Amino acid sequence: MNKNQVHGAVKDLAGKVQEEAGKLVGNKVQEAKGLQKQVAGKAEEHLGDAKEKVKEARELAKAATAKS
Repeated sequence: MNKNQVHGAVKDLAGKVQEEAGKLVGNKVQEAKGLQKQVAGKAEEHLGDAKEKVKEARELAKAATAKS
């Protein structure tokens, strides 16, 4: 797990909390900000996932060339 995945998950969770808090007090602005944080968090998580896939592919390619 890399830092983008962790930061993204934290941001997503914070956004969910903020959205629910906004709903609880009837504040549409806070709800919207919470949703925005969730989207940003999910995007950062996906970036982290992509980085992990690239890292795995590099390691596989390196191992394949080492065997040749």
